[in-house]
Amino acid sequence: MSDADWMAQQLHDHLEVVGASKSLIAEARVVGELLCERFASRGILYTIGNGGSAADAQHLTGELIGHYRHDRRPLPAVTLTTDATVSTCIANDYEFDSVFSRQVEALAHEGDIVVAFTTSGRSLNVIRALEAAKANGATTVLFAGGDGGPALALADHALIVPSRETPRIQEVHTLLLHIISKLVDDWAEALQHGNGAAL
Repeated sequence: MSDADWMAQQLHDHLEVVGASKSLIAEARVVGELLCERFASRGILYTIGNGGSAADAQHLTGELIGHYRHDRRPLPAVTLTTDATVSTCIANDYEFDSVFSRQVEALAHEGDIVVAFTTSGRSLNVIRALEAAKANGATTVLFAGGDGGPALALADHALIVPSRETPRIQEVHTLLLHIISKLVDDWAEALQHGNGAAL
């Protein structure tokens, strides 16, 4: 296959997976409404992921603390991949598979949300973090692909992209986090200007 043919195939595959993900829009709305509800009650959002999924976790946090479109107050969101000192301390003193769970156990409680990004749903450090979140009474949201892996059983809400190809899954994760960010952004802007809290 030539480079041109390969690139054309990538675009074709992307469009095919995006089209097959249409059913996830309703759940994205549910997750967006959940975030608004928890932010209104002073809940905190914690995001986790590895590699490209860590970038997605940071992306969602950035949209919420910064803004998506509106100039509005920052919303309480934290990505647990960004503190190198804490992460390497846990990995060194315990193990890498505990790098998120110890942070979640310490920080996330009832009324908070833990959002996990994992393309396979099989990353042990993510699974352990979701277990810790459930034990603490936090609500869990999973962004994954394929069959959702073992992480799916620990998710209160799941956005599972119908693909097993990492690039396709991450591309749709970005689309979904943008949709959620827009819903939350509109809510926060309306609330700030006294136009009600409803989506």
